[in-house]
Amino acid sequence: RSLVVVHFWAPWAPQCAQMNEVMAALAKEHTQVTFVKLEAEAVPEVSEKYGISSVPTFLFFKNSQKVDRLDGAHAPELTKKVQRHASSSSVSAGSNDSVKEDLNVRLKKLINAAPCMLFMKGSPKEPRCGFSRQMVEILNKHGISFSSFDIFSDEEVRQGLKTYSNWPTYPQLYVAGELIGGLDIVKELEASGELDSVCPKAQKLEDRLKTLINKAPVMLFMKGSKQ
Repeated sequence: RSLVVVHFWAPWAPQCAQMNEVMAALAKEHTQVTFVKLEAEAVPEVSEKYGISSVPTFLFFKNSQKVDRLDGAHAPELTKKVQRHASSSSVSAGSNDSVKEDLNVRLKKLINAAPCMLFMKGSPKEPRCGFSRQMVEILNKHGISFSSFDIFSDEEVRQGLKTYSNWPTYPQLYVAGELIGGLDIVKELEASGELDSVCPKAQKLEDRLKTLINKAPVMLFMKGSKQ
C-alpha cells in the first residue's frame, strides 16, 4: 500500500463530513490505497508541520514522501487525484531522473509563459497569503503587466520551483524567464526606483490603438479578413 491519503478534518465543519463520505466510497473502490482521518486541532504539531490552515485538507503520500495536496471540499478533484496516484506505478530510481527532467521542462515553460510571471498563493483577485497580496498591490500600483500561477493548484510545481530556482518561499517574481526574487527584493526595487525599469508596464488602450493605427500609412479596421 504505497499511496496514503490523509484527511485533515474538524467535527464542526459540515463540508468535512461530506468529504468523509466521499473518502469512504473511494476506499471501497481503491482497496490498495490507505485512507486516514486526522482531526486537525487534535494534532497541532502535525498540522503546523504540513501548513494546514483550513479544513478539509488532503495530503497524499507515496513511500513516506508527500507527493500532492488538495485544499477544500472538492470531491471530483479528490477522486481524480486518488485515481491518478493510485494508478501510477512506483517509479524506479533510473526513471526518477527523467521525471525530474520533465518537471524542469514544465517549470521553464511556466516561467517563460509571460514577460512577467508571478508565482503566488491564490490569484491576484483572491490572494491566499499576506505576502502574495502585498506583491500584487505593488505590481498593480506601478501599472506592471503580469501573469500569475497559483502554486496551490499544483503541488509538483510548488515544490519543484523551490529547487529549480533555489528560492524556498513564495511569492516569486520572474521577468523574461529570470528570477527577480520575493516580496523583500521587490520592495527594495520599489524603494530604489528600479522596479519600473525591471518590470514591463501594462500598455494603455490608447497607446495600443496608436501603435496599431501607425503600423502602416493606410490601416483598415474591418469585420473578418480581406480574403
